[in-house]
Amino acid sequence: MTTLDHVRNKPSKSELAAQFSPELLAMYYSRLFPFDLIHEWLSYNPKNEKTTRRLFSKREFSFTIDLDGEDIYIRYQSFLKLEEFRTAILQRKPRKIDIGAIFSHAPKDKNSIAQGFKTEQRELVFDIDLTDYDEVRHCGCSGADICNRCWQMMTMAIKVMDQGLRDDFGFQHIAWFYSGRRGVHAWVCDEAARMLSNEGRGAVANYFEVSLGNDNKKNEPSLSTPLHPMVKRAMKILEPMFIEHVLPDSGHGILATKEKWLTILGTLPECAERVRENLEKKWEKAKSSPSEKWEELKKHISIFLDQQKGANKAQKRFSTSERNCLETWPVETVLRYTYPRLDINVSKMQNHLLKSPFSVHPKTGRVCVPIDVNNVESFDPFQVPTLPQLMDELDEYESKGCDDAPSAEWEKTSLKSIYQSFKTEFLEPMW
Repeated sequence: MTTLDHVRNKPSKSELAAQFSPELLAMYYSRLFPFDLIHEWLSYNPKNEKTTRRLFSKREFSFTIDLDGEDIYIRYQSFLKLEEFRTAILQRKPRKIDIGAIFSHAPKDKNSIAQGFKTEQRELVFDIDLTDYDEVRHCGCSGADICNRCWQMMTMAIKVMDQGLRDDFGFQHIAWFYSGRRGVHAWVCDEAARMLSNEGRGAVANYFEVSLGNDNKKNEPSLSTPLHPMVKRAMKILEPMFIEHVLPDSGHGILATKEKWLTILGTLPECAERVRENLEKKWEKAKSSPSEKWEELKKHISIFLDQQKGANKAQKRFSTSERNCLETWPVETVLRYTYPRLDINVSKMQNHLLKSPFSVHPKTGRVCVPIDVNNVESFDPFQVPTLPQLMDELDEYESKGCDDAPSAEWEKTSLKSIYQSFKTEFLEPMW
């Protein structure tokens, strides 16, 4: 399969230097970084100064700074007020900002507290990274590389996770962010989520874990039957996207060529050998599209199962395990390519750090912007604002000599709609 027709996330050293530099980062922090929005968000009740101070002042921030070409990692930073937070970032210009938990005491005083220093609350967070999909990415990408084809896997993950968190757990205030490079982060900000213990977080994360086995155990069912309602819902969401973005040559091409469809047929359980042989012969002779092959494959499995159900004892060759294995094979196949692959350790611990939204990824120069879950399919990581782009937008705006200058510099750039939407669509409904 050719990869020339899609954009790749693999800049050269010179391109990377042009996208990210200490000078560009300093300009971003001084002119465009949304200190007010982050402070408002992490205060959780900006109209109540007492609550604001209690929560924000005990929040851990972590900075990664560049010292003579070496990254220095500084944990347990905390700030009493917004201005302290702003001053620290403008002075240190961290290459990376991570956000941690709210503690019982100000994290900066950690070493002076003899006992009782502990986490009290933290958003329930999820981290999904395309590197964990390498075994099912057939677009030419691996590792940190991404393209518009494999990015669809992030779209699928967001759809499944967001609906599950809302429908099954009742959470309402969920923010999704682009990581700036090859993945997405979810921040569940409901008070009930923030107050979850480590055990509670682990239970929620484990709820979304689905064991899909591997091809070496293709004769053993991985999914239990009847299917869990969560799995059924995921299948309903994911199968149409699997057909559109995974099966054809314009996606990952797993039913687009003889070599690929032979591989897929080879994952059928041994009890379905007749199905495999019949389809190999048919597809060899008759032309059909990948989506048609998928529907035909499911139909042949269904007919074969019905025939076995009606067979007499002497003719039956199925054990209960074999039947379950074949019945769930289409679901397992779809989920193997499309189901969210969580970095579960990120979700389990209150004390785990996660990259700050609106920070800049040092490998791409892209801003970690929110993703509108209602329009997730239109999100394009390659259209996310970069540091050079934002500086150009500032220059262009100022070259026009407008008299009615906005109150904030970010209003002069493409960040305006992004920041305003985050405030009106996510922050304000929480208050």
